[in-house]
Amino acid sequence: MHGTAKKNSKMKRWMKLLFRSKTGTVGLFIVVSIVLIAILAPWLAPHEPQTIDPVNTHKPPMWMEGGDRSNILGTDNLGRDILSRIIYGSQVSLLVGISSVVLAGVIGVLVGLFTGYFGGFLDTFFMRLADSFLAIPNILLALVMLGVFGPGLLTLILVLGVTNWVQYARIIRSEVLSIKERDFIRAAKSIGVKHRHIIFSHLYPNVISSFIVVATLSVASTIILESSLSFLGLGIQPPQVSWGTILSDGRDYLATSWWLATFPGLAITISVLGIIFLGDWLRDILDPRTVK
Repeated sequence: MHGTAKKNSKMKRWMKLLFRSKTGTVGLFIVVSIVLIAILAPWLAPHEPQTIDPVNTHKPPMWMEGGDRSNILGTDNLGRDILSRIIYGSQVSLLVGISSVVLAGVIGVLVGLFTGYFGGFLDTFFMRLADSFLAIPNILLALVMLGVFGPGLLTLILVLGVTNWVQYARIIRSEVLSIKERDFIRAAKSIGVKHRHIIFSHLYPNVISSFIVVATLSVASTIILESSLSFLGLGIQPPQVSWGTILSDGRDYLATSWWLATFPGLAITISVLGIIFLGDWLRDILDPRTVK
């Protein structure tokens, strides 16, 4: 009963902070909406994203002269419906963003926990490796790896996961270095508790909140990075569609058919802002200093 009451109290505090924060409410609404759009894409999209209609190429949005309700946001150079492609593109962009962050997070959290706890050669090796990764811009490193292994959905997820683990490792390591000096960790060591139990039962629960906040914000940056790589032709490849590929298809028609690149660009912007707003809210609710 006490545990249930504590959970209810925490949930009430979270909801109080949510409704107090306008940006948090907006962020949660945007993220939930995008997730639902991605899940319900087959039912929400008015057309198949790859259906070509040579008769209706470069049709403007319905509120402009020459547009109509059959293609609300217009069509591209092959007559494909822009709205349908944006809706289906949310699936790939979210999949890449979330999957690569999960992969990077698993690597980074494990590295941070073990290097911070054990120190020594293990810590020195991985921190110098992290410095090497930080010395090269993520997009440049991703471009090189994609150039070597070839573009594609799975390759892109693996590349983005491998190139983005450093920030998690450094944050988790710094927290572990602080927490492992506390009395409850010293007491556990003194009575012979195994290192594995200390790491995963005592250290991990105390650093997971920081990981959640960083991971949430990283989804936004990863979506931007995926869009950039797809825009350059080294990310998602046809017939798969993402917001980056839609942007890439429309870059040659900005002067004549502005809607080809504008609407997927807005989708990226709104999604990233929503995730950032949600990350700020999560930072507040997971910070014990915000309890009022």
